[in-house]
Amino acid sequence: MGPNRHDLLTIGRLAERSGLATSALRYYEKLGLIHSERTAGGQRRFQRATLRRVAFVRAAQRVGLSLDEARTALDRLPDNRAPSTADWSGVAASWQTRIDEQIAELERLKAKLTGCIGCGCLSISRCALYNAGDRAAAAGPGARYLLTRDPGTGPETTAD
Repeated sequence: MGPNRHDLLTIGRLAERSGLATSALRYYEKLGLIHSERTAGGQRRFQRATLRRVAFVRAAQRVGLSLDEARTALDRLPDNRAPSTADWSGVAASWQTRIDEQIAELERLKAKLTGCIGCGCLSISRCALYNAGDRAAAAGPGARYLLTRDPGTGPETTAD
């Protein structure tokens, strides 16, 4: 026996409750992150548990996971019941390495920003001396000195 019709949410109600646009929810459904049932008239109806899945996807994105990675994690959770603490713990543990890597990357970025801003010059002429011959431009667009792993050796070069 399926869910009671009163336990199902329209896409508009799911959007309202989740804080996402209906277009985003349709996209999530297309990617297989969430699932709906269709009424006889073809309208989408979502189980209330879909709110939890949407919240999970948004949390995954906040820690830097892609939507594909979020889907992989969601595939580890049961569809037929609410996830248990053990279910969630298993998924969260799989994120630990990724979160640790992000923390390390943010620490490197923080150190570089402090050094860059800490010199006090913030001038193009000073930076032109630091970046003689515009060596950073050869490495590609963007803030190459902030993106490099080792500021002492200059910007990373792009692989050809």
